[in-house]
This record gives sequence, structure tokens and C-alpha cells, in this order.
Amino acid sequence: MKVLKNQVAVITGAASGFGRELALLCAQEGMHLVLADIDEKGLLATDVLLQPSGAQTLVVPCDVAQADAVERLAVQTYERFGAAHLLFNNAGVAVSGPVWAATLEDWQWVLGINLMGVAHGIRSFVPRMLKQGDDCHVVNTASAAGLTSVPASGVYCVSKHAVVTLSECLHHDLQLAQASIHVTVLCPAFVDTGIAYSERNRPAELAASNPLGEPYAERVRKATKAGRLSAVDIARMTLDAVKADSFYVIPHRGIMKTVEARMQDILTLRLPTNPMP
Repeated sequence: MKVLKNQVAVITGAASGFGRELALLCAQEGMHLVLADIDEKGLLATDVLLQPSGAQTLVVPCDVAQADAVERLAVQTYERFGAAHLLFNNAGVAVSGPVWAATLEDWQWVLGINLMGVAHGIRSFVPRMLKQGDDCHVVNTASAAGLTSVPASGVYCVSKHAVVTLSECLHHDLQLAQASIHVTVLCPAFVDTGIAYSERNRPAELAASNPLGEPYAERVRKATKAGRLSAVDIARMTLDAVKADSFYVIPHRGIMKTVEARMQDILTLRLPTNPMP
């Protein structure tokens, strides 16, 4: 997308982290904003931060794990602004622990938001974008965990690997349709976004978590706090990729050695290399 001014950006997970920083940057570009999140308090806080920019905003509490909620988000977006040009499928959560001890609720919660949230966004917005015929862009937030296989992060890795291949398939499908819609998949490593504390928004009915997860979760919290790149840095890189119509955004370049090792494992049929020995 070469022109962002006066275009409409829809951002899920807008209450904190990448979502909030993307909203602030899009406002600086003169975009109209649709902010969605299950965290209503954080969502309103993001909207307050946007007020000095003068950006037109629509705030929609939304559980992206629910298809009907995302469909309502699309309906409200088009009722308010008449279009959507830039969709950030960004909402995400994380759990930790050995995969054999992961609960059914772990699987349902993480896949519901991280994977199905992206799928719901694509299903509700891309057909409408195709009808618009405008230059549009879809950004799906995956992770470096979507490019490698991290011990004690099986549920999270599964969700993010799925988002990477979903994004690649979406790109191919749009190319075959000769659509003017581009795709970006964002794959950051450890960043202090608040995702390490995503349990704060976990539904009570899905609260049963991995009983062996806490030691690993604490390591993740420490790693995110120690991350050198900030949410602002990642948001800037992502918006730059939108402007350049770039597909992969991999901010932590050190992860490339791990990705290469995994590819070599596959190509040479050897045992998987532990990315975090």
C-alpha cells in the first residue's frame, strides 16, 4: 500500500502491545482506525492515547475466537467507514509447558485466538475487500515460534506455524485471483508486549492450564522483559513492510540461523535441532 492517508485500518489486539503501537503509527499516517480487543479497559486506553492525533476511531469490544463477533466487527466497520483497507489480525495469547500436559482448554483458548482469530478475520474482511477492488493489505501476526519448534511451547508453536502457512496460502490464493490485496506475516521473537501475561484475559470456562507450565512461563516472562526490540520498533517495521508490500517481517535476524537449522533437519532427515539448548 503506497497511500495510507484517509484509509481504514482494522486492528485486533489493539488494547496493548503491537496492536496499540500500530494504532498510534497508523494515526500518524492519517488513517481512520477500528480498534478491537477483548480487553475493554485497555481498548479504551488506546483510544484515549489516539485522541491528540484527531484520528477517527471506532472502538469494538471483540473476542476474535468467535466467528460471529468478528463478523459483527466487519459489519460495524463498513457501516461506519464504508471500507477496510488494512487489516491487522494481531490478537494473540500464549501458554507454556510440555505438550503432553497441555489441557484441552489450553488448546481451545490458544488456537481459538491465535489461529481461528486470523481465519475469522480473513473470512469476514477479505471477501469485502475483494468487492471494494481497492489496494488493500492483510497483516497476520505470527511469531518466530511459527518458524521453528521451541521446547515447552508446543501449543503456541502449533498456532503460529499455522498462521505462517495460512498467510502463505492466502498470498497464493490472492495472486491466483489477481486481487489487489497484499499479505504480510509478522514473525517476531521475544518482545515486551504483555503477551507473557495474557492469562489475565483468559475466560473462566477455559481456565484449566498446563500444571507443569509455570517454570517455563516464568522464563518467557524474563525473556520478553530482556528483549532488545520494543513493540514500537516492531510496529514501525511492520508498517514499513505494508508500504513496501513485503511478505515476511522477521525483526530478530538472529533467528535465521535457527530457521536454517530446522530446514536442514528436514532436508537431511536428521533429528530436530533444539533451538534453545
